Amino acid sequence: FWQRRARRERPLVILADISGSMEKYARLLLQFLYSAAHSLRRVECFVFATRLTRITGQLKLRNIDQAIDGAAREVVDWAGGTRIGASLHAFNRQWARRVLGRGAVVLLISDGWEQGEPSVLARELAWLRRRSYRLIWLNPLLGGRDYQPLTQGIQAALPFVDDFLPVHNLLSLEQLGAKLSAVGERRPERRQRPLLANS
Repeated sequence: FWQRRARRERPLVILADISGSMEKYARLLLQFLYSAAHSLRRVECFVFATRLTRITGQLKLRNIDQAIDGAAREVVDWAGGTRIGASLHAFNRQWARRVLGRGAVVLLISDGWEQGEPSVLARELAWLRRRSYRLIWLNPLLGGRDYQPLTQGIQAALPFVDDFLPVHNLLSLEQLGAKLSAVGERRPERRQRPLLANS
């Protein structure tokens, strides 16, 4: 996975939702972030529920259990509500200039159950998209056979993401690895609609 990507590595920024609706995926997500932090030279990891928390430093600990426990202790809103737009606003204002340089790829991992205003989410995603090389939304619910992207949060987000992909099992992570490995040196043409998982 990460070894294939490292051949032509772009900075990677991961923003992962650890709100109540994502709680059953939280351990898997933190393991995913830990793997990225130990495999890539240029990676930044953040989590959010109602507020944004940077956990890159905690994930650099060598022992995976200590790293994940340390990251979890930093988070004060674990399994709380979901304020994706507000969390992205905090990232865009406080961190974007520091971590989005040199054509960063951004992974946003969330089920999209936004409790804030969808217009705020749309505005912040539009800002983030303009400053990232590629913006990929990973949704664990997308792996379900009957899933439809109908929530207000997802509807607000779709016009501003380049890819909308599942992340619910090992196969989906391998497919993500292939997607990231295929990211070229030139910025891709922005789409009017995102590339969905089955496109």
